Amino acid sequence: MKMTLENKIDFAIILSVKNANPNGDPLNGNRPRVDYDGFGEISDVCLKRKIRNRLLANGQSIFVQSDDNKIDGMPSLKERAESSEFGLGKDAFNSKKTKPEQAGQMACEKWLDVRSFGQLFAFKGSEKDGVSIPIRGPVSIQSAFSVEPVGVTSTQITKSVSGEGDGTKRSSDTMGMKHRVDKAVYVTYGAMSPQLAERTGFSDDDAESIKDVLPRLFEGDASSARPEGSMKVEKVIWWKHNSKAGQYSSATVHRSLTVNPDATFAVEKLDGLEPEIVDGF
Repeated sequence: MKMTLENKIDFAIILSVKNANPNGDPLNGNRPRVDYDGFGEISDVCLKRKIRNRLLANGQSIFVQSDDNKIDGMPSLKERAESSEFGLGKDAFNSKKTKPEQAGQMACEKWLDVRSFGQLFAFKGSEKDGVSIPIRGPVSIQSAFSVEPVGVTSTQITKSVSGEGDGTKRSSDTMGMKHRVDKAVYVTYGAMSPQLAERTGFSDDDAESIKDVLPRLFEGDASSARPEGSMKVEKVIWWKHNSKAGQYSSATVHRSLTVNPDATFAVEKLDGLEPEIVDGF
């Protein structure tokens, strides 16, 4: 049987942005996310999406695949989960055939992101009732925030393309806006819990798989909003404790890191806990 995570792990990612929209807010015209104090934000959901993409590119089995990165052609999570080829099969989510706890265990064994971040599965009970299978993952990651307030530049753009007909009639110009963060440094923090890892089967090898992709978080992630080379992981700081409980709380470890606006940083010394510094790709 595979051993689960034996040591608590804390980590931090320092990343830089130059002339890019790191995470647009759909409720605010897709402007870069900014808090009330003007600090830039990249949501935890956005960061986990990029981690999943990189893990998938590395050949890992991933349940939550984005439409532009999926490799199995499944049109929905339900179809993937119930697929006999790519998932667990329909019987795995039917109480007449499988117990909910067993289905959750099977999902954790099948998909790395499920045993890492957790997932909620719908489970068919009787004809009228159903239950959910909540899986709480051992890997947590916070939203990334900029070290200092960001400047957002907005540019008006036009589109004049014939999208209908035979192309002989010129379409009317369509006005729009593009937004970018000119230059900023962001920091995010995360942790891995051995106690929760025991429930999902998350192992030391799984932790290493995530560690390996963090420096390459923006590889293959280019778009018109994030041109190639505009986003970069500068450093990954990795703290591996000497026990399951850890020598220090995650708050103490995370707050030992000070990041400057030029992406330089300092780590306060904590007795018995030496950070590993990994260069970004």
